[in-house]
Amino acid sequence: MNPTLAAATSGFPTSAHPVHLARPDFPGDLHGGLMRWLLAVGLASLALRLWISNVFPVTGDEAFFYWWGVYKDWGYYDHPPMVGWLIGLMRAVFGDSLWAIRLPVVVLPLALGAALGWALQPVTGQRAGWAVLFFWLAPINWLNVLITTDTPLMFWSMLSVAFMLRAELRPRLDAAARGLYALSGVFLGCAFLSKYFSVVLGLTYLVYFAFWRRERWQGLALVVLCALPGPAINIAWNMDHGWSNIMFNVFNRNEDDHFELRKPLMYVGMMLYLASPAAVWLGWKHRQALRNTAVQYRLLACLVLVPLAFFALLSFKKVIGLHWVLSFYPFGFALLALALPAERLKACALGLAVFAGLHVLVVAGIGMNSPVDWKKTALYPSIVRSFDAQAILKQVDAPGVVLMADAYTPASIYGFELRRYVPVFGPGRFHARQDDMLVDFSLYQGKTVRIIHGGQPDLANYRSYFDSVDVRPIEQSGVTFYVVEGRGFNFPAYRDGVLATIFKRYYNIPSWLPMTGCPFCERYCGQVRCPR
Repeated sequence: MNPTLAAATSGFPTSAHPVHLARPDFPGDLHGGLMRWLLAVGLASLALRLWISNVFPVTGDEAFFYWWGVYKDWGYYDHPPMVGWLIGLMRAVFGDSLWAIRLPVVVLPLALGAALGWALQPVTGQRAGWAVLFFWLAPINWLNVLITTDTPLMFWSMLSVAFMLRAELRPRLDAAARGLYALSGVFLGCAFLSKYFSVVLGLTYLVYFAFWRRERWQGLALVVLCALPGPAINIAWNMDHGWSNIMFNVFNRNEDDHFELRKPLMYVGMMLYLASPAAVWLGWKHRQALRNTAVQYRLLACLVLVPLAFFALLSFKKVIGLHWVLSFYPFGFALLALALPAERLKACALGLAVFAGLHVLVVAGIGMNSPVDWKKTALYPSIVRSFDAQAILKQVDAPGVVLMADAYTPASIYGFELRRYVPVFGPGRFHARQDDMLVDFSLYQGKTVRIIHGGQPDLANYRSYFDSVDVRPIEQSGVTFYVVEGRGFNFPAYRDGVLATIFKRYYNIPSWLPMTGCPFCERYCGQVRCPR
């Protein structure tokens, strides 16, 4: 294919046919200024993330994922396994510490920016640097230090897109192009092993190829073929674990979802916030240039518009979380950097910097406070539980006692501080049911169990499962916690009461799903599929 035809059909013009010839970039003497911006922003944001990661206590989600890194598997109850593998790698290389576990997300914006710049630079030149700068100036890239399933999802998704963009630059479907498409598929498969939201990226590729690149169907076929090991691993694991990912993501977490007008309105508000006031204003002011750029860079436009439309439709039923859209977040800044007139790029960067600076000031102000300064807020008990977890545990933990909690967030935090797994007593909720795979409650028969509560417990919920039970309050930093102590744990009663409730609520597995194993069912009834 000749370069002219490639430029006309790929949706990502070749370097021989730049799209901004009529709109020159900054003069050469300002190129160094852009590099200084990138260096200053990259290093300053990295320093802030390092500081936050060392002073902010572990969250419930992070502590929950920590155990995935301890008990490594091909999958976990809520999601595919990638974040567990990542945490396991960090523990093996850097040691069992919170800063080591958070290190991947601390350096993630730098990696994403590097990949984005590498993908765009052959076509857009200096504009690629502005795209990276805009993205790095987003407040979330200054403040986010929490290791979650979105961390590897964002990394692998960006790599998949970067190699896809590079493949689309090849004028012919030669060996080099095929290799780039194949790597894009491999990274898409890795993204699938991180989180199911990767299917939105796959949908984006499908839309792009179906409407604009049908002649490159072999490239899409390579992407799909090389991505297949990810879903294959996930399906095999689910068959052997009661389809827990499917039960959680498709059935259990969606039972109470229904339409509310506030949900799509919240989604719109969240997207306006993520884009930042400066980018929204300049994007609106230069909307015709944005439209023209979207036409010229069709793949980039799809990477923004297809996910936006997908989540907009979903928002009519579900509350769209901020983290849901982060895998596609950088490409909006890339489109903006390609569309704005050269003389407005610096103004956009300054506006983004001011917006990020306001967030940094807020975080700095919070950092100068002590937990006691939050004493009059509803968050204070949770703050004490996080900051003073070890002090709480010193009042509760004892030799020969099995320590538990009433919900997954405190159980995960206490377990992380002890470096000993803490189960959840009771049915819990549809989230974070890794206990169902890890914990065999029959091993606690006859033992003394202490369950930590954040509120006054009802002992009637415990008497059936112990020979005797009582409760005592403990105080930490002005907050009262409660410890239920049950002596002589009765597993058969717990099986018939709590485990039966869990089975009815969360293991209504459709009969048409083939199963080779189910750890919970095998403990509960001794069969792969328990009769209902």
